[in-house]
Order: sequence, then structure tokens, then C-alpha cells
Amino acid sequence: MAIQNELMQALNDSETEIIQIRRYLHQHPETSFHEKNTSKYIKDFYHKLGIETKNYGDGYGFVVDIDSGRPGKSIALRADFDALAIQEENDLPFKSENSGVMHACGHDGHTAYMMVLAKNLYQMKNKLHGKIRIIHQPAEEITPGGAKSMIKDGVLDGIDEVVGAHVMTSMPTGSIGYHWGETQTGRADFSIKFIGKGGHASMPHLSKDAIVAGSYFVTALQTVVSRNIDPFDTASVTIGSFDGLGSNNAIKASVKLKGDVRIMKESTRSTIHQRIETIAESVAEMFDMKVEIDYNDNYPVLVNDEELTKQVVSSIKDAEIPEVKQVFDCGPQDPSEDFAYFAQERPSCFFYVGCDPDDGMNHPHHSPEFLMDEKCLLVAAKGMGSVALNLLNS
Repeated sequence: MAIQNELMQALNDSETEIIQIRRYLHQHPETSFHEKNTSKYIKDFYHKLGIETKNYGDGYGFVVDIDSGRPGKSIALRADFDALAIQEENDLPFKSENSGVMHACGHDGHTAYMMVLAKNLYQMKNKLHGKIRIIHQPAEEITPGGAKSMIKDGVLDGIDEVVGAHVMTSMPTGSIGYHWGETQTGRADFSIKFIGKGGHASMPHLSKDAIVAGSYFVTALQTVVSRNIDPFDTASVTIGSFDGLGSNNAIKASVKLKGDVRIMKESTRSTIHQRIETIAESVAEMFDMKVEIDYNDNYPVLVNDEELTKQVVSSIKDAEIPEVKQVFDCGPQDPSEDFAYFAQERPSCFFYVGCDPDDGMNHPHHSPEFLMDEKCLLVAAKGMGSVALNLLNS
């Protein structure tokens, strides 16, 4: 317990530093695959401490290795650092200075707590067993994601288990949520282009109206889940863009639609993929048109390892962290996460740290008004720190 108490006290003393780092990152966000300055800022933090970094993947990702020099497990702790293409609407002293870019999902917080946790773990490495690999990952938000190329480059070589965490505005500050098994949805995205024949609105018989075809497609798409997926399963299909802008007296020659698919079982993926393509091709045939389909199956369902998740939960509970008021099974979560790629390769656990500001407002992730209660950052650091110590000693 001595080393646990030492780490908890060190994190208490570092809370201001964590918040300062988070605010700097929030003020200087960069979107996926463009995080050059963010990556440099994080690396410079470590280099000033005499800690080496090593690049992995085809983006700006890198790792910090903490080697105790003693035998034991090798675990990885992962944090992401990309932002979103969103114009911030919050009035904050550390509001984003990059127009049209915002940390609207909390990745600035993930990185800040992990940097300071890593610093403290490194400073006490001679008291640890085994090895800790800190994975600073870029490009979680946009496919193909940053995890995939890092894994291909060997970032998990020699690693036994992987743990990550995400702040959640849907949970109150002081709470930690978990679930094992299928925990976050898998994802696919697609674009469908119907190519007909344009013409004058007064002579529709001489044209092939792509807007009508696209509208039929959207309507027929509603049967994909309702008539093809087991009601006890979970899936969604959404059309998020219908590009049919034109003139009131002209028939559109073509329209392009973009959509999103979410699944909770990998066995569902192929069914939805096949049905969407079949419906698109059938609509095109019905209206005597051409259709172009670009379907991209990407992030897998995130599956948390049951035994590891139970150990993560007991680690946090046994630590009796004063700031943690509740540890609960939050059930499956709707969004997708490229942490799922790590979970495909090694036993993994991804848990959730409540960050609701409790101001009576709704601050959803990916909103221009996204806010987090910065008290959650110490909760995240202590929770992840307790997990790391427990896993190394198991």
C-alpha cells in the first residue's frame, strides 16, 4: 500500500499541472492526422524530464516506456490526442484559438492526465515490477484511425494487457463506469451516388430524377434494421447527408447520400452491408439509373475482456480513492472507438470517467458547447494509476 499512497499523494500535488496541460491542449487543438504541434508539445514535456519517446505508426503517435528493471508483466496505457473539426461556442479563457477546430470529446483531458501520471510512474519506476508502455495515440476520430497503424508497426509487441479510459458527460463527476463483453459499437460509413438524367421540371418524362430515387432509397433503408436484424440485437443505420441542392425548376441528374452504420455484434456487420448495397442497386434499377457505392467497414465492436475488466474494477474499488463516489456497470455505450483494435490483439479494458459539469445544461460529446468538469482529470489519473499498480503486482 505504500507505493499506492505515494502515487496518490503525488497525483494530488499534480492536479494543477494536469489542468494547466489540459487547458493548453484545449486552446491549441488539431484534427486527426494533423496533430504535428500537439505531438511535439507532448514529446517536449517528456524530453525535458529526460524521458525518451519512440514513434509508432504512420501518424504522429509515439510511446513512453517505463521499465522497472524487474521481472513482471508488460502493460500498456493508452490516451488519444486528436480534436474535431468543430467551431467552439464556449466562452472560456482557454477557448480554442484554431478556427473550426475544437477538443469537443475530451481527448485533451485524456492526454493531460496521462502525461502527468506517466511522469509520476516514471519517477517511482525503481519501486515497480515489470514494464508500462504509455501509448499516446493520434487520430481516433477519423478512419482508419491512429491505432491500426501503430499496432501494425509493433506497438503491442511484448505487451500483455491494454487499458484505456474516456471521460463521459453522460456520467456524473466522481463516477467510474465499466462493462465487459461487447461494450462499444462497431462502425461503418458509406456514400451512395444515384446518377440519372437532368432536365426541365415541366418535362419530367424526358429525365431520370435522381432526387426521387434517393428519396426512395432513404425510405427503403429504414427496413434494414427493422426487418433484418434480431430485435434483441442492436444496430442503427443513418443517412446524415443528402446532397440534392439544385434549382426549383430543374430535375437533378445526380444526388449523393452519406450514411453511418453502428453495430453491437460483428455477426451483424455483413448483413447490414449486403442489404444496403442490394437496396441501392435495386432502387437504381427501378428508376433506370446508375449507382456508385463506396462502403467502408471500419472500427470493430469494442470487446472488453471479462477477467481483466473485473481486475480493473477491483483495483479502483480497493484503492478507496476519495474522489471516486461510484463504480458501476454502465452497460454498452453507443459511440465507436478505435481502441477496439487494441482489444482485438490483447486482453483489454476500456472504462469511463464521469465529467458532467452538473450545471443543469446538456454538454454532449462532439457538440460545439462540449464542456467537462476538470475535477474528473484527477479521478482519471488516480483510477488509471491504481489499475497500473495492481496489474503489475498481479
